[in-house]
Amino acid sequence: MTTVGRTAVLLGMGFWRSSVEWWSFRSFVITLVAGQVVTPLLGLFVWTAAVPGDSGISTYYVVLLAVQLMTVSYEHHTLAGSIYAGDFADELVKPRPVVLDFLGTNLALRCWHLIFGAPVIVAVGLLANISVDGTDLLLALPALVLAAGLRFAFTYTLALTAVWTQRAHGAVGMGEALIFLLGGTAAPLTFLPEPFRAVGAVLPFWSMLGAPAEVAAGNVEDVLEVYAVQAGWLAGAVLVAVLVWRRAVRRFTAFGG
Repeated sequence: MTTVGRTAVLLGMGFWRSSVEWWSFRSFVITLVAGQVVTPLLGLFVWTAAVPGDSGISTYYVVLLAVQLMTVSYEHHTLAGSIYAGDFADELVKPRPVVLDFLGTNLALRCWHLIFGAPVIVAVGLLANISVDGTDLLLALPALVLAAGLRFAFTYTLALTAVWTQRAHGAVGMGEALIFLLGGTAAPLTFLPEPFRAVGAVLPFWSMLGAPAEVAAGNVEDVLEVYAVQAGWLAGAVLVAVLVWRRAVRRFTAFGG
């Protein structure tokens, strides 16, 4: 079996195992979903009141709600919690890349978020009477994949600070706050005046959340440019994650055994 095939099998096994495990905690997952839908819904209520009659706002925030559920990351609990509990040492001796287990958990949680959040998305979409073009949805899929990968790499890197500090949750919380403020939840990028709109479009936070929603809502003229910006940030985030990982493992084995 090739390396790619073996990696895919290991990731699939991790995804399946985590999916079964989290099903047993489905009440807790529903609570997590409820927490994730709050900010997009608040944005929907605020901006539809501020700009009444603009159907694009409703479409954007309903799609943003779906994107939020499909890109959410909890590595500050899974990875950082493993480091603080000492379980991380067991992960290091297993015969497979450590990141695969946490990535599998990440994918499983996102799937459960989407499943439990689907009724909310459908209900809000019907109440808001939104209309989404099928072509725009297809164009949004690559942007969604890139956003999901970028957000995982970003959160994973911040969670690795647990090796150096007891405040990894705070570091991830700060990152989530930046995603909220600059990623398109607090305000759609299309509503920002220049040059803030141009600056926001090249920041990684919009690439993690708002970009797929804007594409799906039909608010983006040059979709390829959005893909390029997202891919560039993803490559940079993965590189940083690898560098931080190497330093974190050296420090963990030196000070933690």
